[in-house]
Amino acid sequence: MTAASGKRLGKVLVKAGVITEEQMTSALADANGRSLTAVLVEQGVSTEVKIAQAVAENMGLAFVDLAAYEIDPAAATLLAIDLARRHQVLPIKIQDDELVVAMADPANIFAIDDLRIVTGYEIRPVVSTESDLMSALDKFATMNANVDDMVGDLGEGMVSEEIDDAKAAKDEEAPVAKLMNLIISEAIRQGAGDIYVEPLENDLRVRYRIDGVCQEVVRSPKKLHRQLLNRIKIASGMDIAEKRVPQDGRFGVVLDGKAVDFRVAVLPTVQGEMSVLRLLRRDSIMMSLEDLGFLENPLSRLLDALSRPYGAILVTGPTGSGKSTTLYAAINRTTKPTVNLITVEDPVEYRLEGLSQVQVHEKAGLTFASALRSILRQDPDVVMIGEIRDKETGTIAIEAALTGHLVLSTLHTNDAPSAITRLTEMGIEPFLSASAINCVLAQRLARRLCPECKEPYTPDEAVLTRLGFPFEPGKPPTLYRAVGCKRCSGIGYKGRMGIHEVMTVSEEIERAAVNHASGDVLMRLAISEGMVTLKQDGLAKVAMGTTSIEEIMRVVV
Repeated sequence: MTAASGKRLGKVLVKAGVITEEQMTSALADANGRSLTAVLVEQGVSTEVKIAQAVAENMGLAFVDLAAYEIDPAAATLLAIDLARRHQVLPIKIQDDELVVAMADPANIFAIDDLRIVTGYEIRPVVSTESDLMSALDKFATMNANVDDMVGDLGEGMVSEEIDDAKAAKDEEAPVAKLMNLIISEAIRQGAGDIYVEPLENDLRVRYRIDGVCQEVVRSPKKLHRQLLNRIKIASGMDIAEKRVPQDGRFGVVLDGKAVDFRVAVLPTVQGEMSVLRLLRRDSIMMSLEDLGFLENPLSRLLDALSRPYGAILVTGPTGSGKSTTLYAAINRTTKPTVNLITVEDPVEYRLEGLSQVQVHEKAGLTFASALRSILRQDPDVVMIGEIRDKETGTIAIEAALTGHLVLSTLHTNDAPSAITRLTEMGIEPFLSASAINCVLAQRLARRLCPECKEPYTPDEAVLTRLGFPFEPGKPPTLYRAVGCKRCSGIGYKGRMGIHEVMTVSEEIERAAVNHASGDVLMRLAISEGMVTLKQDGLAKVAMGTTSIEEIMRVVV
């Protein structure tokens, strides 16, 4: 920042009442080439945020908390990193044919003119703190350096043979290896659940799924795609020459002393092969049921079912609702040296000590049903079946539950009572399933509000009434909503928790099921017997301040 711009900023801050004339004079005297903002912060006179907000208000511009803002990579990459550093600017969004640019000094008209010429866009400046701006520039510089290395190395070899691609993909010092390591390490550190590597018409896009929501992190030239995908295939034990059929594989890494497994699926698309890498953190399976966000009523019902020596416990919900995590937490509860516990899974997501795990291999004839038949000859006390997919598997599982085994499994249904009707649709007699099942747990995953920035508010009574939220008329409760801060990357949520519905199969529910009662009838019976529904469980967690009404409406209603 020049002396002239420092004086200009100082006058703005004095006019805004942020500093006094004496403080401005003292800071300018101590500057020695440093920015006035840095000196004022060092002297403890003001904070970066107050200074930036004062500048924004004086110039009639918006202030942007860049650390909490979701920067559009397509905008950020429009400007060379050297030019961005020189002017202390970063394009953050393209809107209405204008380039929105975060600036530490929005009065720098020379910088704005340069940006207009280089990008071809009209420039709309917004104000950001200098430290947040430099931190964001460092982040994009690191990512761009890896991409630039990769593009440079590929420039001469785009017509190389497949064997050269394989050789380059195996080279640990090659830029493709560094790029893949960067993508993987950042995904682990940011707590991503999935990594998507997707070829588009003209680009390669990499996205992370964090707390159930996708976020774009890299967009680069499409010519990176082939070597990056080959690197993923080789690490996962796949055939790099096969591009016409889907493939599956897995690999593991250790980062910061924590082991993470990756389950990889490659799928051919019209634009090329896309890859999804699911992160399986081994520490997450050591969670107890109490850590999963259960309220007292559902937890006591589930623990009662787990304490029985036989019967079936089914966990239901859509893909990605945390069913496997809950099953492993239940397994942790039942695993003892005196208990013979065997699982059959497709695939085996987590490899655990102290129990026998069987991987389904349908091409070799090892299906859920055939594996389950063999497992029962091993005299197990507890059997965990990854999923009941067909009549044969369901029948064996139910018969096992009726003959002295505790059976844990998953099923795809929307709520707990529908599990019995779903088994009936598969062709399993309801008198068998109803008498074998101890309880059914339906669940979803909802994002937790960030504890650092969640905001209290008083909701409208009409909205609460429409949603069925319990409250005393005239006394609406204080609830919380998402805001966004540095800790949660501006999303307003950090982490996830379970929303649960546990139906215990009583004698009355069993009789109704035997008489082919519908799911709605079973639901009413379960509620009359004290079952807390998914919606009620979610709204209870809204009342506790751990999540928001909007999030519960998104995942439950």
